[in-house]
Amino acid sequence: MSAFKPDQAHGALATSSEYARYDQVGKRDYHLAEMADDGDAFDDAFEFATCDLSQYIHGSVDERAAFVEQLGTAMREIGFAILEGHGVDTDLWVQAENWVDLLFTESSLEEKMRYRAERHGAVSEGYFPLHETSAIHPDLVEGWVFGRRAFDLDESPDFDATTLWPQPELEPLFRQLIEAELPLFRPIMSAILEGLGVSAGLFDAKLDRPNLGQRLNYYPPLGAEEQASGAGRLLGHEDIDLFTLLPAPTVDGLQVLHRSGKWIRLNAPQGSIILNTGDYLQRISNDTLPSTTHRVSPPSNIADCERPRFSFPLAAYLRPDEVLTVLPNTGSPKYKPINVVTFHTRTTAKFYGDDYAVEGDPVPDQI
Repeated sequence: MSAFKPDQAHGALATSSEYARYDQVGKRDYHLAEMADDGDAFDDAFEFATCDLSQYIHGSVDERAAFVEQLGTAMREIGFAILEGHGVDTDLWVQAENWVDLLFTESSLEEKMRYRAERHGAVSEGYFPLHETSAIHPDLVEGWVFGRRAFDLDESPDFDATTLWPQPELEPLFRQLIEAELPLFRPIMSAILEGLGVSAGLFDAKLDRPNLGQRLNYYPPLGAEEQASGAGRLLGHEDIDLFTLLPAPTVDGLQVLHRSGKWIRLNAPQGSIILNTGDYLQRISNDTLPSTTHRVSPPSNIADCERPRFSFPLAAYLRPDEVLTVLPNTGSPKYKPINVVTFHTRTTAKFYGDDYAVEGDPVPDQI
Protein backbone atom coordinates (compact mmCIF):
# COMPACT_ATOMS: atom_id res chain seq x y z
CA MET A 1 0.00 0.00 0.00
CA SER A 2 1.14 3.55 -0.67
CA ALA A 3 2.08 5.76 2.26
CA PHE A 4 -0.41 8.37 3.42
CA LYS A 5 0.19 11.92 2.24
CA PRO A 6 0.83 14.47 5.03
CA ASP A 7 -2.56 16.13 4.57
CA GLN A 8 -4.26 12.73 4.53
CA ALA A 9 -2.55 11.73 7.77
CA HIS A 10 -4.02 14.87 9.33
CA GLY A 11 -7.39 14.02 7.80
CA ALA A 12 -7.63 11.00 10.06
CA LEU A 13 -7.73 13.48 12.97
CA ALA A 14 -9.60 16.37 11.33
CA THR A 15 -13.12 17.65 11.89
CA SER A 16 -15.49 18.68 9.13
CA SER A 17 -15.45 22.31 10.30
CA GLU A 18 -11.92 22.60 8.92
CA TYR A 19 -13.42 22.20 5.44
CA ALA A 20 -16.68 24.09 5.99
CA ARG A 21 -15.64 26.82 3.54
CA TYR A 22 -16.39 24.38 0.71
CA ASP A 23 -19.92 23.53 1.80
CA GLN A 24 -22.81 25.09 -0.11
CA VAL A 25 -25.42 24.00 2.45
CA GLY A 26 -25.38 23.96 6.24
CA LYS A 27 -23.58 20.97 7.81
CA ARG A 28 -23.01 19.83 11.36
CA ASP A 29 -19.47 19.33 12.70
CA TYR A 30 -18.07 15.80 13.07
CA HIS A 31 -14.78 13.90 12.99
CA LEU A 32 -13.99 12.75 9.47
CA ALA A 33 -12.56 9.45 10.73
CA GLU A 34 -13.71 7.16 13.47
CA MET A 35 -12.42 8.03 16.91
CA ALA A 36 -9.38 5.89 17.63
CA ASP A 37 -10.26 5.77 21.34
CA ASP A 38 -13.81 4.55 20.71
CA GLY A 39 -15.05 8.01 21.60
CA ASP A 40 -17.89 7.99 19.07
CA ALA A 41 -21.33 7.73 20.64
CA PHE A 42 -23.83 5.30 19.11
CA ASP A 43 -27.61 5.06 19.19
CA ASP A 44 -28.45 1.36 18.96
CA ALA A 45 -32.18 1.89 19.55
CA PHE A 46 -32.92 4.00 16.45
CA GLU A 47 -34.84 2.21 13.69
CA PHE A 48 -34.73 3.38 10.09
CA ALA A 49 -38.09 3.54 8.34
CA THR A 50 -38.80 0.79 5.84
CA CYS A 51 -41.07 2.10 3.07
CA ASP A 52 -42.89 0.01 0.46
CA LEU A 53 -42.33 1.80 -2.85
CA SER A 54 -44.96 -0.36 -4.55
CA GLN A 55 -47.56 1.54 -2.51
CA TYR A 56 -46.64 4.69 -4.40
CA ILE A 57 -46.13 3.15 -7.84
CA HIS A 58 -49.11 0.77 -7.87
CA GLY A 59 -51.23 1.69 -4.84
CA SER A 60 -54.50 3.45 -4.23
CA VAL A 61 -54.78 7.15 -3.46
CA ASP A 62 -54.68 6.38 0.26
CA GLU A 63 -51.68 4.06 -0.10
CA ARG A 64 -49.80 6.66 -2.10
CA ALA A 65 -50.53 9.29 0.53
CA ALA A 66 -49.38 6.94 3.30
CA PHE A 67 -46.09 6.31 1.47
CA VAL A 68 -45.51 10.03 0.93
CA GLU A 69 -46.08 10.70 4.62
CA GLN A 70 -43.86 7.85 5.82
CA LEU A 71 -41.02 8.65 3.43
CA GLY A 72 -41.23 12.38 4.08
CA THR A 73 -41.07 11.88 7.84
CA ALA A 74 -37.99 9.66 7.50
CA MET A 75 -36.19 12.03 5.16
CA ARG A 76 -36.89 15.06 7.33
CA GLU A 77 -35.71 13.23 10.44
CA ILE A 78 -32.48 11.63 9.19
CA GLY A 79 -32.33 11.76 5.38
CA PHE A 80 -32.25 7.95 5.07
CA ALA A 81 -34.88 5.28 4.49
CA ILE A 82 -34.99 1.63 3.44
CA LEU A 83 -37.04 0.83 0.33
CA GLU A 84 -38.76 -2.47 -0.35
CA GLY A 85 -41.30 -3.21 -3.07
CA HIS A 86 -39.02 -1.54 -5.63
CA GLY A 87 -39.47 -4.20 -8.32
CA VAL A 88 -35.77 -4.60 -9.17
CA ASP A 89 -34.60 -8.18 -9.77
CA THR A 90 -32.33 -8.68 -6.78
CA ASP A 91 -30.38 -11.43 -8.58
CA LEU A 92 -28.79 -8.58 -10.52
CA TRP A 93 -27.19 -7.34 -7.32
CA VAL A 94 -25.83 -10.78 -6.48
CA GLN A 95 -24.23 -10.94 -9.92
CA ALA A 96 -23.02 -7.34 -9.69
CA GLU A 97 -20.75 -8.18 -6.76
CA ASN A 98 -18.90 -10.58 -9.06
CA TRP A 99 -18.72 -7.93 -11.78
CA VAL A 100 -17.26 -5.37 -9.37
CA ASP A 101 -14.72 -7.96 -8.24
CA LEU A 102 -13.72 -8.59 -11.85
CA LEU A 103 -13.37 -4.89 -12.64
CA PHE A 104 -11.00 -4.20 -9.76
CA THR A 105 -9.05 -7.44 -9.43
CA GLU A 106 -8.69 -8.56 -13.05
CA SER A 107 -7.23 -5.25 -14.23
CA SER A 108 -3.68 -4.26 -13.27
CA LEU A 109 -3.11 -0.99 -11.43
CA GLU A 110 -1.27 0.32 -14.49
CA GLU A 111 -4.28 -0.50 -16.64
CA LYS A 112 -6.75 1.07 -14.18
CA MET A 113 -4.66 4.24 -13.93
CA ARG A 114 -5.24 4.81 -17.65
CA TYR A 115 -8.82 5.67 -16.59
CA ARG A 116 -7.85 7.91 -13.66
CA ALA A 117 -10.79 10.07 -12.59
CA GLU A 118 -11.19 13.50 -14.18
CA ARG A 119 -13.95 16.06 -14.12
CA HIS A 120 -16.61 15.64 -16.79
CA GLY A 121 -19.23 18.35 -16.51
CA ALA A 122 -19.66 18.67 -12.75
CA VAL A 123 -18.73 15.12 -11.75
CA SER A 124 -15.35 13.45 -11.35
CA GLU A 125 -15.65 10.27 -13.41
CA GLY A 126 -13.21 7.39 -13.69
CA TYR A 127 -10.94 5.39 -11.40
CA PHE A 128 -9.96 6.33 -7.83
CA PRO A 129 -6.99 4.34 -6.45
CA LEU A 130 -6.79 3.04 -2.90
CA HIS A 131 -6.24 5.93 -0.42
CA GLU A 132 -7.13 8.48 -3.11
CA THR A 133 -10.91 8.76 -3.09
CA SER A 134 -10.27 12.00 -1.20
CA ALA A 135 -7.26 14.28 -0.89
CA ILE A 136 -8.00 14.78 2.80
CA HIS A 137 -8.30 11.24 4.14
CA PRO A 138 -6.69 7.85 3.31
CA ASP A 139 -9.83 5.81 2.66
CA LEU A 140 -9.42 2.05 2.41
CA VAL A 141 -11.41 1.71 -0.79
CA GLU A 142 -10.91 1.68 -4.55
CA GLY A 143 -13.65 3.41 -6.48
CA TRP A 144 -14.87 3.90 -10.02
CA VAL A 145 -17.51 6.39 -11.14
CA PHE A 146 -19.27 5.87 -14.45
CA GLY A 147 -21.50 8.64 -15.78
CA ARG A 148 -24.33 8.33 -18.26
CA ARG A 149 -21.90 8.55 -21.18
CA ALA A 150 -20.26 5.27 -20.06
CA PHE A 151 -23.40 3.27 -20.89
CA ASP A 152 -25.04 2.67 -24.23
CA LEU A 153 -28.41 3.76 -22.87
CA ASP A 154 -29.37 5.71 -25.95
CA GLU A 155 -28.14 3.20 -28.55
CA SER A 156 -25.84 5.74 -30.14
CA PRO A 157 -23.97 4.54 -33.25
CA ASP A 158 -20.89 6.40 -31.94
CA PHE A 159 -20.80 4.63 -28.56
CA ASP A 160 -17.43 2.99 -27.85
CA ALA A 161 -17.10 1.19 -24.50
CA THR A 162 -13.34 0.79 -24.87
CA THR A 163 -12.79 4.50 -24.21
CA LEU A 164 -14.17 4.27 -20.67
CA TRP A 165 -13.97 0.60 -19.66
CA PRO A 166 -10.78 -1.46 -19.19
CA GLN A 167 -12.96 -4.53 -19.72
CA PRO A 168 -15.59 -3.42 -22.28
CA GLU A 169 -17.53 -6.66 -21.85
CA LEU A 170 -18.60 -5.40 -18.42
CA GLU A 171 -20.50 -2.41 -19.84
CA PRO A 172 -23.64 -4.33 -20.93
CA LEU A 173 -23.65 -6.16 -17.59
CA PHE A 174 -23.59 -3.01 -15.49
CA ARG A 175 -26.02 -1.38 -17.92
CA GLN A 176 -28.57 -3.90 -16.69
CA LEU A 177 -28.27 -2.33 -13.23
CA ILE A 178 -28.75 1.16 -14.62
CA GLU A 179 -31.76 0.18 -16.70
CA ALA A 180 -33.35 -1.61 -13.74
CA GLU A 181 -32.88 1.25 -11.27
CA LEU A 182 -33.39 4.35 -13.45
CA PRO A 183 -37.19 3.90 -13.56
CA LEU A 184 -37.19 4.49 -9.79
CA PHE A 185 -35.84 8.03 -10.10
CA ARG A 186 -39.14 9.65 -11.10
CA PRO A 187 -41.48 8.04 -8.55
CA ILE A 188 -39.02 8.62 -5.71
CA MET A 189 -38.54 12.27 -6.65
CA SER A 190 -42.28 12.72 -7.15
CA ALA A 191 -43.02 11.31 -3.69
CA ILE A 192 -40.37 13.55 -2.13
CA LEU A 193 -41.84 16.61 -3.87
CA GLU A 194 -45.36 15.71 -2.77
CA GLY A 195 -44.09 15.45 0.78
CA LEU A 196 -42.80 19.02 0.46
CA GLY A 197 -46.15 20.25 -0.85
CA VAL A 198 -44.80 20.72 -4.37
CA SER A 199 -46.17 19.43 -7.69
CA ALA A 200 -45.18 15.77 -8.07
CA GLY A 201 -44.24 16.24 -11.74
CA LEU A 202 -41.99 19.27 -11.29
CA PHE A 203 -38.79 17.31 -12.03
CA ASP A 204 -40.15 14.92 -14.66
CA ALA A 205 -38.39 16.69 -17.53
CA LYS A 206 -35.11 16.91 -15.59
CA LEU A 207 -35.26 13.16 -14.95
CA ASP A 208 -35.95 12.29 -18.58
CA ARG A 209 -32.68 10.69 -19.74
CA PRO A 210 -31.26 11.79 -16.38
CA ASN A 211 -27.72 12.62 -15.45
CA LEU A 212 -26.38 9.89 -13.18
CA GLY A 213 -23.34 8.52 -11.44
CA GLN A 214 -22.90 4.77 -11.02
CA ARG A 215 -20.21 4.39 -8.38
CA LEU A 216 -18.56 1.02 -7.91
CA ASN A 217 -16.68 0.48 -4.64
CA TYR A 218 -14.21 -2.29 -3.87
CA TYR A 219 -13.14 -2.46 -0.22
CA PRO A 220 -10.22 -4.91 0.04
CA PRO A 221 -9.91 -7.23 3.03
CA LEU A 222 -8.63 -5.49 6.17
CA GLY A 223 -5.41 -6.75 7.71
CA ALA A 224 -4.15 -5.87 11.17
CA GLU A 225 -2.12 -2.93 9.79
CA GLU A 226 -5.15 -1.38 8.09
CA GLN A 227 -7.34 -1.85 11.14
CA ALA A 228 -4.76 -0.07 13.29
CA SER A 229 -4.04 2.74 10.81
CA GLY A 230 -6.79 5.10 11.93
CA ALA A 231 -8.25 5.12 8.40
CA GLY A 232 -11.85 4.12 7.86
CA ARG A 233 -13.07 2.22 4.86
CA LEU A 234 -14.75 5.44 3.71
CA LEU A 235 -14.61 8.71 5.63
CA GLY A 236 -17.58 10.60 6.96
CA HIS A 237 -19.14 12.56 4.10
CA GLU A 238 -22.41 13.68 2.52
CA ASP A 239 -23.56 12.80 -0.98
CA ILE A 240 -23.76 15.64 -3.50
CA ASP A 241 -26.80 14.77 -5.61
CA LEU A 242 -30.58 14.73 -5.38
CA PHE A 243 -30.55 11.29 -3.81
CA THR A 244 -28.64 8.01 -3.87
CA LEU A 245 -29.93 4.47 -4.33
CA LEU A 246 -27.73 1.87 -2.63
CA PRO A 247 -28.61 -1.83 -2.93
CA ALA A 248 -28.03 -3.21 0.57
CA PRO A 249 -24.42 -4.50 0.76
CA THR A 250 -23.77 -8.05 1.91
CA VAL A 251 -21.00 -6.93 4.31
CA ASP A 252 -22.08 -4.35 6.88
CA GLY A 253 -20.30 -1.16 7.91
CA LEU A 254 -22.57 1.71 6.87
CA GLN A 255 -23.09 4.20 9.71
CA VAL A 256 -25.25 7.34 9.70
CA LEU A 257 -24.84 10.45 11.87
CA HIS A 258 -28.08 11.48 13.57
CA ARG A 259 -28.74 15.12 14.38
CA SER A 260 -28.32 14.15 18.05
CA GLY A 261 -24.62 13.68 17.32
CA LYS A 262 -24.79 9.91 17.70
CA TRP A 263 -23.90 7.39 14.99
CA ILE A 264 -26.40 4.74 13.93
CA ARG A 265 -25.49 1.45 12.27
CA LEU A 266 -27.59 0.85 9.17
CA ASN A 267 -27.91 -2.85 8.37
CA ALA A 268 -30.59 -3.06 5.70
CA PRO A 269 -32.13 -6.42 4.71
CA GLN A 270 -30.74 -8.10 1.63
CA GLY A 271 -32.81 -7.23 -1.43
CA SER A 272 -33.73 -3.77 -0.17
CA ILE A 273 -32.48 -0.37 -1.33
CA ILE A 274 -31.05 2.25 0.99
CA LEU A 275 -32.22 5.73 -0.06
CA ASN A 276 -30.56 8.92 1.13
CA THR A 277 -30.87 12.55 0.17
CA GLY A 278 -27.92 14.62 -1.01
CA ASP A 279 -26.75 18.22 -1.05
CA TYR A 280 -28.77 19.18 -4.15
CA LEU A 281 -31.98 18.24 -2.35
CA GLN A 282 -31.00 19.88 0.91
CA ARG A 283 -30.35 23.10 -1.03
CA ILE A 284 -33.62 23.14 -3.00
CA SER A 285 -35.68 22.00 0.01
CA ASN A 286 -34.35 24.98 1.97
CA ASP A 287 -32.76 22.64 4.56
CA THR A 288 -36.03 20.76 5.12
CA LEU A 289 -34.39 17.52 3.96
CA PRO A 290 -30.89 17.05 5.38
CA SER A 291 -27.98 15.68 3.39
CA THR A 292 -26.90 13.40 6.19
CA THR A 293 -23.34 12.46 7.02
CA HIS A 294 -22.47 8.78 6.69
CA ARG A 295 -19.36 6.59 6.56
CA VAL A 296 -18.24 3.00 6.03
CA SER A 297 -16.58 1.37 9.01
CA PRO A 298 -15.02 -2.06 9.57
CA PRO A 299 -17.68 -4.77 9.79
CA SER A 300 -19.17 -5.68 13.15
CA ASN A 301 -18.14 -9.32 12.70
CA ILE A 302 -14.33 -9.44 12.87
CA ALA A 303 -14.30 -12.45 10.54
CA ASP A 304 -15.83 -10.28 7.81
CA CYS A 305 -12.70 -8.10 7.86
CA GLU A 306 -11.09 -10.85 5.83
CA ARG A 307 -13.71 -10.51 3.11
CA PRO A 308 -13.79 -7.82 0.43
CA ARG A 309 -16.80 -5.51 0.59
CA PHE A 310 -18.64 -4.39 -2.54
CA SER A 311 -21.15 -1.61 -3.05
CA PHE A 312 -22.65 0.08 -6.10
CA PRO A 313 -24.60 3.24 -5.21
CA LEU A 314 -26.42 5.05 -8.02
CA ALA A 315 -26.55 8.85 -7.73
CA ALA A 316 -29.37 10.93 -9.25
CA TYR A 317 -27.67 14.05 -10.58
CA LEU A 318 -28.89 17.05 -12.53
CA ARG A 319 -27.23 18.30 -15.69
CA PRO A 320 -24.36 20.73 -15.08
CA ASP A 321 -26.08 23.65 -16.83
CA GLU A 322 -29.25 23.39 -14.73
CA VAL A 323 -29.96 25.66 -11.77
CA LEU A 324 -30.67 24.73 -8.15
CA THR A 325 -33.46 26.99 -6.89
CA VAL A 326 -35.23 26.78 -3.54
CA LEU A 327 -38.63 25.13 -4.02
CA PRO A 328 -41.90 26.90 -3.23
CA ASN A 329 -43.70 26.11 0.04
CA THR A 330 -40.40 25.57 1.89
CA GLY A 331 -40.22 28.91 3.69
CA SER A 332 -38.24 32.07 3.03
CA PRO A 333 -35.30 31.00 0.81
CA LYS A 334 -31.99 30.69 2.64
CA TYR A 335 -30.06 30.14 -0.59
CA LYS A 336 -29.73 31.97 -3.87
CA PRO A 337 -30.15 30.12 -7.18
CA ILE A 338 -26.88 28.55 -8.30
CA ASN A 339 -25.70 26.57 -11.31
CA VAL A 340 -25.30 22.85 -10.71
CA VAL A 341 -21.71 22.86 -12.01
CA THR A 342 -20.77 25.71 -9.67
CA PHE A 343 -22.50 24.18 -6.66
CA HIS A 344 -21.14 20.70 -7.29
CA THR A 345 -17.52 21.59 -8.00
CA ARG A 346 -17.21 24.18 -5.23
CA THR A 347 -18.31 21.52 -2.76
CA THR A 348 -16.21 18.66 -4.07
CA ALA A 349 -13.11 20.84 -4.33
CA LYS A 350 -12.52 19.85 -0.69
CA PHE A 351 -11.88 16.31 -1.91
CA TYR A 352 -10.07 17.09 -5.17
CA GLY A 353 -8.28 20.41 -4.58
CA ASP A 354 -9.18 24.08 -4.93
CA ASP A 355 -8.56 24.15 -8.67
CA TYR A 356 -11.41 21.66 -9.16
CA ALA A 357 -14.05 24.36 -8.65
CA VAL A 358 -15.47 25.98 -11.79
CA GLU A 359 -17.98 28.77 -12.23
CA GLY A 360 -21.01 28.42 -14.45
CA ASP A 361 -22.89 31.20 -16.18
CA PRO A 362 -24.21 33.91 -13.84
CA VAL A 363 -27.66 33.20 -12.39
CA PRO A 364 -30.04 36.14 -11.96
CA ASP A 365 -30.44 37.10 -8.32
CA GLN A 366 -33.95 35.95 -7.39
CA ILE A 367 -33.74 36.58 -3.65
